[in-house]
Amino acid sequence: MRMRRKARLDERLAECEASGRLLILNVDDRHFQRAVEEKEYLDYKKIFGNSNPVSLEIGAGKGQFCCELAQREPEGNILAVEKSSNVIVDAAEKAIALGLKNVELCRCDAEYLEKYIPPRSISRIYLNFSCPFPKKSYAAHRLTHRKFLEIYKKLLAPGAEIHQKTDNREFFEFSLEEFSESGYTLKNISLDLHKSGFEGNIMTEYEKRFSDQGLPIYRLEAYLK
Repeated sequence: MRMRRKARLDERLAECEASGRLLILNVDDRHFQRAVEEKEYLDYKKIFGNSNPVSLEIGAGKGQFCCELAQREPEGNILAVEKSSNVIVDAAEKAIALGLKNVELCRCDAEYLEKYIPPRSISRIYLNFSCPFPKKSYAAHRLTHRKFLEIYKKLLAPGAEIHQKTDNREFFEFSLEEFSESGYTLKNISLDLHKSGFEGNIMTEYEKRFSDQGLPIYRLEAYLK
């Protein structure tokens, strides 16, 4: 079911933009392969006021993960991307309310990331509970499809990793295959994260919901040699 448009959405987005905690990146050309040819790289120093490492969360939702990560790692910067204005406004308002200066919300589709993110500049990518797009005909929309994995290769700094979590086993198995076929090395694969003894996990909104239902959480880490 489609989410109802939030009250005063445009005003709230404008307020978040004015605060400096939200970037709204509009692309005129919806043909992403053509659109990304003209680069408009973000200036991290201008955004964050420092040259600290930058992590990227793709699919930030309402901001639970990125805001907690920003608090746990004050010496790191987090760029959190979400394509829905109706959702990202909550995340931006949360970051503002917490007074976080090391997290920046960015409204953008993942297909356009290489247009805005400088190459080899991301220290880690987080993919938390991305839409699994269960229909096979929609597989190319999955954020671990090889199409996206090739984009991530251009963004990742040497030694950087991708961390993925999902509750969907079929999607997880698909991801394992796509990472492997795309030349990534996998490690720390968990088929039930909350029973694995893993320390330092940050629970997202979806993760808590699924965990409360007794569903296992699948997790992996991937990197390029």
